[in-house]
Amino acid sequence: MGIQDVIEGKKQWRAHLARVKALPPDYRIVYKEMQKYLFRVGPVGLLDGPLLPGIVDFFEEGVAAGKGVLELIGSDVAAFCDGLVKDSPTYADAYQESLGGKSRTTGK
Repeated sequence: MGIQDVIEGKKQWRAHLARVKALPPDYRIVYKEMQKYLFRVGPVGLLDGPLLPGIVDFFEEGVAAGKGVLELIGSDVAAFCDGLVKDSPTYADAYQESLGGKSRTTGK
């Protein structure tokens, strides 16, 4: 990864954060909670993948349709996030495999 990749990554992240900041307050609060949760349990490649921008896209569509954020995702933010990453390998899976345990995604 060269310096240009780092600079481009920072530009993309700043643009992403600007989109989040433009959301209504209730959407921003839920997004930040989702982000915290996903960073904790997180799928491998969370930062450079399409998940976080996809959530913002979904939220922007909800705002445009005049829906409240809980109408879109339900009242259980963690369950919604788990549904988003259910088929993705997570850092928790990688850690479990490193300990010689079973992975929840592969079942091996």
